[in-house]
Amino acid sequence: MNNKPAQREYFLDSIRAWLMLLGIPFHISLLYSTHTWHMNSPTPSWWLTLFNDFVHAFRMQVFFVISGYFSYMLFLRYPLKKWWKVRVERVGIPMLTAIPLLTLPQFLMLQYVKGKTETWHTLTFYQKYNTLAWELVSHLWFLLVLVVLTTLGIMAFRFMRRRQTRRRADLFDNMTMGKLTVMFLLLGLLYAAIRRTIFIVYPPILSDGLFNFVVMQTLFYVPFFILGALAFIHPKLKTLFTTPSPWCIVAALLGFIAYRLNQHYGSGDAWMYETEYLITMVLGLWMVNVVFSFGHRMLNFQSARVTYFVNASLFIYLVHHPLTLFYGAWIMPSISSNSLGFLTGLVFVVGCALVLYEIHLRIPLLRFLFSGKPQQKVTKTQAASH
Repeated sequence: MNNKPAQREYFLDSIRAWLMLLGIPFHISLLYSTHTWHMNSPTPSWWLTLFNDFVHAFRMQVFFVISGYFSYMLFLRYPLKKWWKVRVERVGIPMLTAIPLLTLPQFLMLQYVKGKTETWHTLTFYQKYNTLAWELVSHLWFLLVLVVLTTLGIMAFRFMRRRQTRRRADLFDNMTMGKLTVMFLLLGLLYAAIRRTIFIVYPPILSDGLFNFVVMQTLFYVPFFILGALAFIHPKLKTLFTTPSPWCIVAALLGFIAYRLNQHYGSGDAWMYETEYLITMVLGLWMVNVVFSFGHRMLNFQSARVTYFVNASLFIYLVHHPLTLFYGAWIMPSISSNSLGFLTGLVFVVGCALVLYEIHLRIPLLRFLFSGKPQQKVTKTQAASH
């Protein structure tokens, strides 16, 4: 345990917040893309499809690297049981809060919009369970994966700390992007092999909501989570990510082109999904360098405005999804232009989310439920000093 506070990583805080907020234009662009979603524009937009694919190809990989970085930083600060409790509360409580307050009303709204309320009773018990698993977890899936990764991190982080304490020579002390690319390429091949094996042995399990979130998503993102922890342990590895690399920019561009070609020409009945995971495994690694180096140069400063959005990002992300679907169901059909509709959707969703955020700040119970953090009582002496 180390009670000494680590130096504030402003650029990582900012990147994490922006990646979270990027979920808003991502989901609004999904309404106007060629991808089938809950609802879609009658005439898809090519540039919004391209934008949607670009964001989807790397956003969560970079996010889980940052999560692993901060998770290990807190792991060194707290005793083991307290660390697990603090981490699980901060992601688990907002997730459990959002299910009855956000995703359940969202599910009921979609049932009404799609006219499926009359056929609900015809579903089997498993079909009802699986539908609820997909719809109630919905965009909260990354919080569920973080709970699983935090639990797995108990063993992984203890092992990493023992090696750190013994000061043993480590593979990551002198790591290069070339070596990391080979490692993540092999991890992508391993994940693709696991998925294909499951598809051959028992394909229906891949359509199970909880199995997808708890097992498949965790397996894909655990290398990025561990990579973030290793970046905290090894300063040279962190420097590797914060130093701009033209090769990573070129590789990421080529990787995204490969991703788009696979989306356009691939078939779900063939190897499309395995190829996608292989591409996004290495693309995510290259984008860690691109995003970290840009953020380290442009976002590594303290600002009241940035701090506001850092604090607000989780709440805004949680509420934006039902707001986006509300917009898609009742406002989008009235706007003929896709570009204008996209911009209008951004204004509507962000505006409503900010209003709801300010309201929730004034209600202590909601402030706790949507942050997972106990609210500190301000003493009269502290108040007077301010």
